[in-house]
Amino acid sequence: MESGDVPHVLAVDDNLIDRKLVEKLLRNSSCKVTTAENGPRALELLGLTSGGQNTMNGRSKVNMVITDYCMPGMTGYELLKKIKESSVTKEVPVVIMSSENIPTRINKCLEEGAQMFILKPLKQSDVKKLTCQLMN
Repeated sequence: MESGDVPHVLAVDDNLIDRKLVEKLLRNSSCKVTTAENGPRALELLGLTSGGQNTMNGRSKVNMVITDYCMPGMTGYELLKKIKESSVTKEVPVVIMSSENIPTRINKCLEEGAQMFILKPLKQSDVKKLTCQLMN
């Protein structure tokens, strides 16, 4: 990332209240935020849908994806795998959030390449940690 750029984060959560909270915390840490309500929508925004052109192309690159683990249709884990499978997005850090502390699930996500696993509710200090990592 170039200095002076604000990190662009894609926040994915099927729960509107959680999504608004994540968005608010990220904005407080001076990030640009795009939200998606599910995995398929996130993939679309990342330009990873079949035949779809990268919608972020030329406009803005996503510097990080933060996603809920439990979502209907496509879990955060499945979204993570799709992001890591694509040469376009495999370098993008993916952070998984979950309200359940299940070590096997956490390990599974980290093994697939998740940057970090955060327990909900998300706190400003968690977001600070993430944005610090992004800036460096």
